[in-house]
Amino acid sequence: MNSILSDRVLNMEESATLAMAKKARELKSQGIDIISLSLGEPDFKTPQHIQDAAKAAIDEGKYFSYSPVAGYQDLREAIAKKLREENEIISAKAENIVVSTGAKHSIANVFMCLINEGDEVVIFSPYWVSYAEIIKLAGGVPILIEGTLENNFKATAAQLEAAVTSKTKAVIYSSPCNPTGSVFSKEELEAIAEVVKKHPTMMVIADEIYELINFVGRNYSIASFPGMFERTITVNGFSKGYAMTGWRVGYICAPLEIAKACEKIQGQFTSGGTGIAQRAALAGISGDQAPSKAMAEAYLRRRNLVLGLIQDIPGVKTHIPEGAFYFFPDVSSFFGKSAHGYEVKTADDLCLYLLAIANVSLVTGEAFGAPNCIRLSYAASDEELVEAMKRIKKALGELV
Repeated sequence: MNSILSDRVLNMEESATLAMAKKARELKSQGIDIISLSLGEPDFKTPQHIQDAAKAAIDEGKYFSYSPVAGYQDLREAIAKKLREENEIISAKAENIVVSTGAKHSIANVFMCLINEGDEVVIFSPYWVSYAEIIKLAGGVPILIEGTLENNFKATAAQLEAAVTSKTKAVIYSSPCNPTGSVFSKEELEAIAEVVKKHPTMMVIADEIYELINFVGRNYSIASFPGMFERTITVNGFSKGYAMTGWRVGYICAPLEIAKACEKIQGQFTSGGTGIAQRAALAGISGDQAPSKAMAEAYLRRRNLVLGLIQDIPGVKTHIPEGAFYFFPDVSSFFGKSAHGYEVKTADDLCLYLLAIANVSLVTGEAFGAPNCIRLSYAASDEELVEAMKRIKKALGELV
């Protein structure tokens, strides 16, 4: 019997990160002591001044109605000001900003506005799990260019040039990167920009959602480079740097034509985002940045903690993440081994093995375009991280 469901949804992959988190929750509900390092979610509380702004918005009583589709004007102005002053995107104005229900929603809007059937989008791989599925949903064709462990998982401008065809509509990357934590340097982004400039119909989607969690100093925005504002859609939001994942506030800064198109499509799909969450976001971007800086310092300390523990596990190869809160080690040396009735042939198998034997939830690299790797989030307490790494080391040591 044919399914009543559309080919669109039947051909779509489930989010691997959400699927593994779901499995971990199910096991926890059975009383099993699972340490979940699968979701990309800060373990900090939303800073108090942001919470207070939301409470004040509720008490004020005027943010219960529909918000403007592109977001409240004062929030858009604050975002544009931040982009001009901190990111040196000097052309950014409120009219270029569209606020959406999280950065994922922002990316979906962009691809629905840009992509015609058969258009190609080059993805710097490893990549965030939803890029490829959103592109395919919009009728596009994902084209992966793969970064290597030896180059901190960063694909190059030369690879981008080689991947461009007459059908290429856009290129997308994240920096700091989910899942690798790699950060593109100014020189690397300038080289990417030079490739894009050679192809007048190609746009750049720069995902900067982990901007505030950067361990190498300044985070460069490609939209700030000469000639690139009109060629770039910058994606950002409040989830990671402000510990506001559940508040669901993301945004784009885009050339006016694209911003207006995203506003148009958002008006039909969801309308404006939650008003109270937007008031909280305004407090985040305009208020005290000390909590965000303190969280970034904590992530750096945790990175160093986990780095030492990972390097102590025979057979695991890793680079040193430069931002975000993930490790993305190569675990292919364990493929072909078995223990406890489990045979490990792939990274998927290894994640299931570690969930069952070590009671640690991780995510397969297959979903990120890197089948030899797994993703480990260190957005967890020191105690959980130490215990998780102890369990992982023991379970991996039992594979023969």
